[in-house]
Amino acid sequence: MKDGKIIFRDTGAILIVVGVATFFVNIVSLIFGEYEGIKWIMATVATFILVGGFFRLVGRGEKGEPKIKHAMVIAALSWFFISLISSIPFYFIEHMDFLSSFFESVAGWTGTGLTMITHESGLTYTIQFWRTFTQWVGGVGVIVLTLIILARPGTGSFTLYRSEAREDKIRPSIMSTVKSIWWIFLLYTAIAIILLFVAGMPLWEAINHAMTGLSTGGFSVKDDSMASYGAVIQILLIPVMVAGAISFAAHYDLLNGKIKKFFKDAQTQALLLLVFSGMIILALLNMDSYSTFMQSFKYSAFQFASALTCTGFQTANIASWAPSAKMILSFAMVVGGAAGSTAGGIKLFRMILLAKGTGWRIRELFLPPNSSFSHKLGGKTLSDKEAMEEVNEAAIMSFMWMILLFVGIIVLLLTTSGTLDNVIFEVCSAQGNVGLSTGITSAGMSPAAKVMLIINMWVGRLEIIPILVFLRSIISGHSIF
Repeated sequence: MKDGKIIFRDTGAILIVVGVATFFVNIVSLIFGEYEGIKWIMATVATFILVGGFFRLVGRGEKGEPKIKHAMVIAALSWFFISLISSIPFYFIEHMDFLSSFFESVAGWTGTGLTMITHESGLTYTIQFWRTFTQWVGGVGVIVLTLIILARPGTGSFTLYRSEAREDKIRPSIMSTVKSIWWIFLLYTAIAIILLFVAGMPLWEAINHAMTGLSTGGFSVKDDSMASYGAVIQILLIPVMVAGAISFAAHYDLLNGKIKKFFKDAQTQALLLLVFSGMIILALLNMDSYSTFMQSFKYSAFQFASALTCTGFQTANIASWAPSAKMILSFAMVVGGAAGSTAGGIKLFRMILLAKGTGWRIRELFLPPNSSFSHKLGGKTLSDKEAMEEVNEAAIMSFMWMILLFVGIIVLLLTTSGTLDNVIFEVCSAQGNVGLSTGITSAGMSPAAKVMLIINMWVGRLEIIPILVFLRSIISGHSIF
């Protein structure tokens, strides 16, 4: 029972904090005179606080710190309830069916960007900003938001921090780390808004696109995403998306004048290398779809940056591209951005580890018996045991990630009329928390397809382990509840 109380206590705190943060969405409703929107945003706030308060009541009196098993369940449980409660505005303001509302909410909080909505420009300002708000907060993490508000020191806070797929402590304490993350995020958001506005994007659109671009979410207030904007704005959006896919630890170094350390970061180097090489390779593959290389490069470069950073902004009809081009983008969406960033995917750090591990293994085969060599990773030298542990963990996570990806592909092949290349692309987009689409995702999808993509998005954001621990706690006879 003690375990259950810890889980309910901290899940309740997260829901209350998100409810309080949701209250500020009413500012947009007031500015634009959308009083119907205020009613349903306040209903959402009230639901968050009531459910959170009930959970806190169940866990009252418990003073213990959450351990890793608790933190995993707390993360999975809180993200589920946050997405469920956040579907209220979609259901009552836009009159979407329940499953589509829930899908839109999950896509928002997980930073995926796949949508059930076809005419974003026709949405109320309240709903436009609600979608943006969910991606902006969800990009950093609801637990990270909760920690900065509750300001609760101790090992339990770091355990909760890790449960949202974060590891790096960029400052000595977890509280100073969380504060630094939010200051960096706020600063970059302000810079992105100013850049887009000065470049000619209307202020309302600049605010929304800066927030969803930096959080690598990809929701737009335009029906065609970024396609109708000029080249200058599209070019400016690429560094905004890339910034969102670089770890906060690297940004902290850059802002503190440690420029060499920033560019020596293994994940930053890999991201920049993949962005530039991927743009060129994709442009060459797309030559049959466009009249000139420069035209091909224009569309290919933006789509590849959007895919690798897991943002989901779109300027081209990807469904018309060759299967080989779609597979390149699918690979980029699977890889994703840096660990410790707002991006999704398997994460660059794991891909670097798998590549290093493969190289180490091949090197061992050609060495004389009983000889050894140093295992270097990101400027650090690891022992044989440490190196193998790191590689094994990356391999296990990647393997489980690919299994779920395979399941999603099978389900969508059975429940939609999409071709194999388009289905693979759509599932990679969902699980990579990207949002690029070939047109498969829509309100007219079968319930089974919607549920499968919801699971892909949910698991993609929390990186599988918390979901498995949560499910085991429910199914197992030794439930921690």
